[in-house]
Amino acid sequence: MITKIISKLKGDSSYNIRSRYSSREWFVILYERGFQVLRGFIAKFFLLKTKGLCFKGQSVTVKHRSLFTSGKNLILDNNVFINALSEKGIRFGDNVTISRNCTLICTGVISHKGVGITIGNDTGINSYCYLGGQGGIEIGDNVIIGPQVKIFSENHNFSDGATIIKNQGVTRLGVRIENDCWIGSGATILDGVVLKKRTVVAAGSVVNQSFEGNSLIGGIPAKLIKKI
Repeated sequence: MITKIISKLKGDSSYNIRSRYSSREWFVILYERGFQVLRGFIAKFFLLKTKGLCFKGQSVTVKHRSLFTSGKNLILDNNVFINALSEKGIRFGDNVTISRNCTLICTGVISHKGVGITIGNDTGINSYCYLGGQGGIEIGDNVIIGPQVKIFSENHNFSDGATIIKNQGVTRLGVRIENDCWIGSGATILDGVVLKKRTVVAAGSVVNQSFEGNSLIGGIPAKLIKKI
């Protein structure tokens, strides 16, 4: 019955629970999800714009809610911090999961308003990730982002030796991650990077250049390991 409910919510007829759980385990899972739904309903009442169900954990902060929109079945786990202040705001598709202790921020300093963050359908962002959308971040559908991944979409200029770095301004090229990518735990994606469809980034990598699709990349800085 639970499989059918989740399958219907996700709109995925192939969804299946492959593991066995005891009645006690199901009780704990459903108890927590029930309170998340209740918090999500209250948040929607206070102008959090989402479609369908919203699962909201404890100590979730969404600033500038008028600039935040989401499709159905959004999960915001415990201690998520979102600041949507930006030109385009933050926009999520359907079935997006933002796990606990993630930070999504679009404007670092008031003097330079950010661009924003877009995340497609069925994409999951694991715990302790940081997304800085100052220069714009676009993430496609069915993307897996492991824990402690950092994505930066702006870069400080530092070439002028006569001026302190913080007064030299920034470069904003943005970051784009296309559909069906997997970003391994602890990876860092820097401004200007485009990862084409079906790119896999090894854990702990620092990606400072763009790569074609169907590629396994890794290292500091990341290099092509092999085509997949």
